[in-house]
Amino acid sequence: MARADWPPERLRQALGLYVLTDRGLSRGRSEVEIIQAALAGGATAVQLRWKVGPLAEAVHAGRALRELCRETGALFVVNDRVDLALALEADGVHLGVEDLPLEEAHQLAGDRLILGFSPSTLDEALAAERAGADYLGIGPVYGTATKADAGPAVGLEHVRQIVQAVSIPVVGIGGITAANAQPVIEAGAAGVAVISAVVAADDPRAAAAALRAVVDEALAGRR
Repeated sequence: MARADWPPERLRQALGLYVLTDRGLSRGRSEVEIIQAALAGGATAVQLRWKVGPLAEAVHAGRALRELCRETGALFVVNDRVDLALALEADGVHLGVEDLPLEEAHQLAGDRLILGFSPSTLDEALAAERAGADYLGIGPVYGTATKADAGPAVGLEHVRQIVQAVSIPVVGIGGITAANAQPVIEAGAAGVAVISAVVAADDPRAAAAALRAVVDEALAGRR
């Protein structure tokens, strides 16, 4: 699929429950096993987050995840790597402040990839929107041990501030569970992104379903 296949409203809806893979937290279960369960539980977007291991394995896993996402209509995104996202024919790539700049990513990908970006500040968020980002990941909202370089919690007010400053969708990430997802949506986020809440769960499908129910209820209450 191409960027044109994800118009703004469809993209916003696809960001409701965004599950990121993490081999270190999956307790020996494969990316395919985890994501298959997460999608069955209601995940609307998936990100292949590949930090260690041979790139050949990432390609193999990514192709399987791409097919699962296509079967369910979920958004499929690759973390950090524009080249891998293009090779996998992913829907998008998600970049951070230390990754390839958005302008260069857009030059490489053209209209083939949705561009997600994780800004650290409001100024970076505004600059990312001007540079062509399609959505923003803001966090860590509550703090997290999953990403060692994530920094201290930014809090709900930071999420609200960025939501009010940009016109593109915002997703909250970091320490989010079914117990605390509602305030993130109430702060204006289009959805929540999670890693350990689903990937490390005893039952990833049930964990995803619980999160999806909270997100849907909070979005309905905001309309």
